[in-house]
Amino acid sequence: MIVALIIACEVGFWVLLALGLAVRYLLKWRRTSVVLLLCEPLLELVLFVATAIDLKNGAEPGWEHGLAALYIGFTVAYGHYTIRWLDGHAAHRLAGAPRPPKPPQYGMARARHEGRLWLRTLLAAAVALALLQGAIWYVGDGDTSSLRSFQWVALRAAGIHGLVALTYLIWPRQPKGGSEATDSLVTSKERVL
Repeated sequence: MIVALIIACEVGFWVLLALGLAVRYLLKWRRTSVVLLLCEPLLELVLFVATAIDLKNGAEPGWEHGLAALYIGFTVAYGHYTIRWLDGHAAHRLAGAPRPPKPPQYGMARARHEGRLWLRTLLAAAVALALLQGAIWYVGDGDTSSLRSFQWVALRAAGIHGLVALTYLIWPRQPKGGSEATDSLVTSKERVL
């Protein structure tokens, strides 16, 4: 049941997002689109409540409960970012707005971008860890090994993403043309950001 609900929440996320953007840019109903987009967090609330009820009714904590916590954490950290990114592209395609800027490609600007993404991953991991710990306390004396294993999954994901982000800081990618081109490119991009 929980796996089906996770899938339904993911599908619901994209359906609400598509409806919200379509209503905003095709029908020009801004208030309605805001209401549709504000319904997005309700999906995670439904998943959270359903998971808690499932555990309360005596379900053995399993991988599906851990996956639900990871999904909620990811959506909390990256949901608004994803909506804003797609809104910029929809505004460009459907309403004639300027093309949204691409993430920086080189130098310290790229390292800062990757660092900000890593902070989102840290938030996702923290939310998942808190939810999983709450579920462990909620279950009490039952077998919580699967929930603890998902805590390690969240920590590993944050650690691996942190190492990847760190590589952009230690070995910044350079454009073909040398460091002078990089310095001027980074400076001009920093002014834009």
